Amino acid sequence: MRLLNRDLWFPDPRTALRGECNGLLAIGGDLSVERLLLAYRTGVFPWSADPITWWSPDPRAIFERDGFHLSRSLAKELRRGAFSFTRDERFEEVIRACAAPAEGRTESWISPEFIRSYVALHKAGHAHSVECWQEGRVVGGIYGVAVGGFFAGESMFHHADNASKAALHHLLEHLWSRGFALFDTQVLNPATAKLGATEISREEYLRRLKQALQLKCAF
Repeated sequence: MRLLNRDLWFPDPRTALRGECNGLLAIGGDLSVERLLLAYRTGVFPWSADPITWWSPDPRAIFERDGFHLSRSLAKELRRGAFSFTRDERFEEVIRACAAPAEGRTESWISPEFIRSYVALHKAGHAHSVECWQEGRVVGGIYGVAVGGFFAGESMFHHADNASKAALHHLLEHLWSRGFALFDTQVLNPATAKLGATEISREEYLRRLKQALQLKCAF
């Protein structure tokens, strides 16, 4: 684990974390647009703001192309047009909804500093959202970061059954249609595993990341 100052750099996860599965790479620095972009390009993501911590876990969770598990109930709702979708229309609303208390969760790692930083990243054209609508209101959504042909899914929320899953499905279909090659979901949990996320080694992830960053994909 390294302490970062204001200089714009990150240790190489391959060498700094060799043999370490935990993934805590560094502490410190800032959440500027430039540092966030460098972090994602390096295979690193922030997970707290006080202090700022930077992670590159092993294994790493991703969604493979065609790996999303579309349940019967969600497929039925999509067929009957239960939801409609927009992209990048309500980014700040989506990230604030992701940060809000929810059933089974009273606190979130998405602090006010995170919100400010990712809103700035959105205004710079690198952070994006999908909004899931029902009866004229946003009932679910997801946001993340795009660089080249790489997308990091950060968080999602729902105020209606299946709304976050529908947003994720829409996002994945959109990304694959645009030529994106890697969808990162960071750390596997029961919810993402049920939706079809899988794990690969840090080494394999960094190899795929390098290839994805060479692509020129428009969100």
